[in-house]
Amino acid sequence: MKLVESSLKPLSTSMFNVEHIRTDFPILKLKIDGKPLVYLDNAASSQMPQPVIDRMVKYQTMQHANINRAVHYLSETATTEYEESRRRLKRFINASEDREVIFTSGTTDAINLVAHGYGRKFIGSGDEIILTTLEHHSNIVPWQMLAEENGAKIRVVPINDTGELLIEKYKQLFNKHTKFVGVTHVSNALGTVNPIKQMIEFAHARGVPVLVDGAQAAPHMKIDVQDLDCDFYTFSGHKLCGPTGIGILYGKAALLERMQPFKGGGDMIASVTFEKTTYNTIPHKFEAGTPPIAAAIGFSAAIDYLSAINMSMIAAYERDLINYATEQMRHMPGIRIIGDATEKVAVLSFAIDGVHPHDIGTLLNQEGIAVRTGHHCAQPVMQHFKVPATTRASFAFYNSMNEVDALISGIQKVQKIFS
Repeated sequence: MKLVESSLKPLSTSMFNVEHIRTDFPILKLKIDGKPLVYLDNAASSQMPQPVIDRMVKYQTMQHANINRAVHYLSETATTEYEESRRRLKRFINASEDREVIFTSGTTDAINLVAHGYGRKFIGSGDEIILTTLEHHSNIVPWQMLAEENGAKIRVVPINDTGELLIEKYKQLFNKHTKFVGVTHVSNALGTVNPIKQMIEFAHARGVPVLVDGAQAAPHMKIDVQDLDCDFYTFSGHKLCGPTGIGILYGKAALLERMQPFKGGGDMIASVTFEKTTYNTIPHKFEAGTPPIAAAIGFSAAIDYLSAINMSMIAAYERDLINYATEQMRHMPGIRIIGDATEKVAVLSFAIDGVHPHDIGTLLNQEGIAVRTGHHCAQPVMQHFKVPATTRASFAFYNSMNEVDALISGIQKVQKIFS
């Protein structure tokens, strides 16, 4: 089968110099079994550009020390850089105040922080938590643990066969017992973009706070937490060209001040005696122990890198990529695209008739193509579509149209082997 000539007019490709951008990513020069790496596993973790690597090396070689309290040069420098990273992330998401940005080890850690710090205090027996079928396990399991502990109940928003939430069903779940909503901004398994602003407005009209899992949204679009009016928003550094082990929780200051700490230890306290401990102010109340200083600085460098390219340009270019890949795949016999929502980011989940996803991933790897296979920590999604797993190709702004062609060619080779 030949590649289909695209009928779609590119939105941004002519203005976006992907080949120049690719030179910033050393790992893209890698060869797998003699073949150029085609990295299409960005929803799991994106790659790191040289400016971010350089910034982390600078910190480790010239600025490293523990932060806060010490008066020597290195500690003061590290503290300044760490807090400047917080300020840059605050600007990136347009939070109102620096103290609304809490450093965590990632999205999972942040959701657990809210489940324990807010949920344990304000959600009790008989209360209800609304989640959706599209959630990553990280936004399901902590709430199940809380519900099991305190007698709360979880209600679930269903989806249709394009992978979109049934918003009328969402509205019908609300009642006097509804105390919290947890919703993903973008499905990691399908790429579906949820109408979270509309969902937040509906919840707030009923006095219900909303946490948004933005792990898959922040890499692909501009995030403005004030415009969304969400109560909590979280994402991870390693999906935005930064290091692993770092993420943020945004929370409205008034809510954070009412919450109890999730972790106890150094720096999250104002004073400690054996009779009583008083807690530090936010955000420090939620950052017990030595934080991931180097990772936070690397995270902010990644944010600077992405901002310099421009998130709107990134979104437009990636839209070209996913539209082209989707059009090619729709013309291929024996291919089923899993999830075909009207609003999607650059994620393409699919199945090949008669071929297990793990076999697809193995054979594509032999062509140098890295994709993700499995349930993607989204088993309720798999159950809805009646598949045990999918193959997921997830694109980033440094992927090229030629790499989409390589994926299509690789799929054709897989089909030929199993024909």
